[in-house]
Amino acid sequence: MSDFVVSARKYRPQTFDTVVGQKSITNTLKNAIKIDHLAQAFLFCGSRGVGKTTTARILAKTINCFNRTEAVEACDQCDSCQSFNSGASLNVYELDAASNNSVEDIRNLIDQVRIAPQLGDYKVYIIDEVHMLSSSAFNAFLKTLEEPPKHAIFILATTEKHKIIPTILSRCQIFDFSRIKVKDIADHLANIATKEGITADPEALHLIAQKADGALRDALSIFDQIVTFTGTNLTYKSVIENLNILDYDYYFRIVESMQKEDIPSALLLLNDIYEKGFDGHNFIVGLADHFRNLLVCKDVRTASLLEVGENIEQKYIDQSKQLDAHIILRSLAILSKSDVDYKSSKNQRLLVEMALMQLCSLNQELEKKNG
Repeated sequence: MSDFVVSARKYRPQTFDTVVGQKSITNTLKNAIKIDHLAQAFLFCGSRGVGKTTTARILAKTINCFNRTEAVEACDQCDSCQSFNSGASLNVYELDAASNNSVEDIRNLIDQVRIAPQLGDYKVYIIDEVHMLSSSAFNAFLKTLEEPPKHAIFILATTEKHKIIPTILSRCQIFDFSRIKVKDIADHLANIATKEGITADPEALHLIAQKADGALRDALSIFDQIVTFTGTNLTYKSVIENLNILDYDYYFRIVESMQKEDIPSALLLLNDIYEKGFDGHNFIVGLADHFRNLLVCKDVRTASLLEVGENIEQKYIDQSKQLDAHIILRSLAILSKSDVDYKSSKNQRLLVEMALMQLCSLNQELEKKNG
C-alpha cells in the first residue's frame, strides 16, 4: 500500500502558532489558558477549511499538557501529548453531528460527560457541524451545556451559525473564523513546497490560493492534485491547464485591443478562448474582475486590495496607467450588464461579442459626447 498522506493531514497545524490566518483567535485562546479564564463552552464559526476543528484539537491538547511552554503551547513530550498525537487520548471526544444528530446520540454524550478524566485536567467534547443537530437534540443538550462538570469543556464547530438556536448561542463563547487571505495561503503553500522539495512559481501558488476561496484545506487539495499532474516542478502554465483557468494574459490582450479600438482582434481572441473550451459567462466575470483590478491599481491607497503575484501585479499597474478611471468604470458597467443578461440571453455568444465591441468603441463614444 502507498504511504502517501494528503497535505491537509500531513501539514495539519499542531500548535496555536502554526494555525494560518487566525492570529486574533489563537492569541485570545492562549491568553485564556495563561490566566486560567477558560470558558466551558465555545462556538467556532466560519466557512469550510479555515481551521475550526484544527484549533479545537490544539486547544484540547494544550489545556491537558503537563509541561506547557512559556509561549502557552503543548510540549509534545508528556504522556498526555503523546497519547493525543497517537490518537489514543481518552480526554478528547469528537462527535460528527451530521451523522449523530438524534436525542439518543446526545444522551450518550451526556453520559460520557459525567466521567472524570483519568489523565490531565479536562475532557474536551468537540461537536462538528453542530447546526445539524435536531431541535430535540439541541434541547436535550441545553442543561448540560449550561452547567457542565468542572472537568468538561465543549467546543462546537459550525459553518452555519444562523441555524443554531439562540439558547445555545447564549451559553457559548463565540469565535468567528475569517476566510484566510490569499497571501497567507500562498505563503503556507510555498513553505510546504520547500519541505517537499518542489519548485513552485509564486504566480502558480497565488492562483491556487485564489481558487481556494479562503479555505486552506481546499488549497492543499488543489496543490496535491497539481503536484500529481506535474511532478516536482509546479509552474503557472501547469496550474491554469489543470484547473482550466483562463490565463491572465488574455485579459491584458483584450484591454490592449480595446485601447487600439481593434474590434476584429478582440473577436479573434474571444474565438480562441471559446475554442479552448472556456465558458462565455466565466470570461465576462473574469474580464470584469480584471477591470476591477485595474481600477484598484489607480490609487496607492487601494493597491493593497490586489491579490495577485508580484510579476502580474506590475503588469496591472502598468496597464492601469494607460487607462482613465472613467473608461474603466464605463467598462465595468458594460460587463456588469452582460453578466446579468447572460443567462436569459438566447444568443449568449453574440451577447459577449457585443460587450467586446462596446468596449472597443468606448473612446469614440466619449469623443462624440465631448464633441
